[in-house]
Amino acid sequence: MHIKAKKMALGGLLLALTVICMILGSVIETGTLFLLAAASFFVGIIFREFGGKMGAAFYLAGVLLGAMLAPNKFYVMTYAAMAVYILAVEIVWELMGSWNVDVKKRKRVFLAVKYIIFNLIYLPAVLFFQELLFGRVLHSWILIGVMIAGQAALFFYDRAYEYVQREVWGKVRGRFLYIDGR
Repeated sequence: MHIKAKKMALGGLLLALTVICMILGSVIETGTLFLLAAASFFVGIIFREFGGKMGAAFYLAGVLLGAMLAPNKFYVMTYAAMAVYILAVEIVWELMGSWNVDVKKRKRVFLAVKYIIFNLIYLPAVLFFQELLFGRVLHSWILIGVMIAGQAALFFYDRAYEYVQREVWGKVRGRFLYIDGR
């Protein structure tokens, strides 16, 4: 099979899984965040395998297809926010790869940048869309708790993403991208 055809087939398969995860999030309410996180991880897989343009196109296709097919549009917006975080982090990591700096310093800067990216997405959503997210305006001490809880959630989300990329996709990758005996 031609290499571009394999890329297209893999992209289509992962896009279908992305939309299925969004739709299942509406059906299995207790697993919504898990399923939306899993859907967003596919953006990172496509980015790492095929580059930034393909990753951005995959992200856009996921949001558009989700908006057309998923019954709960709020979950599509949540997916969009989670996936744009993954896309932005992957772009930053790629840009930082050319830095001629100590690895430890690069990792610290990368961690700080990840938290900045997350907070640029998360804090405006929590501050300006409280009634949409929570059904009412929150008291200030509850709002502070929600902001802190988001930071903790980012830690787990980020670790899960790294685990999926390293362990899960690392082991399954060869079955999907077996090209020319490699």
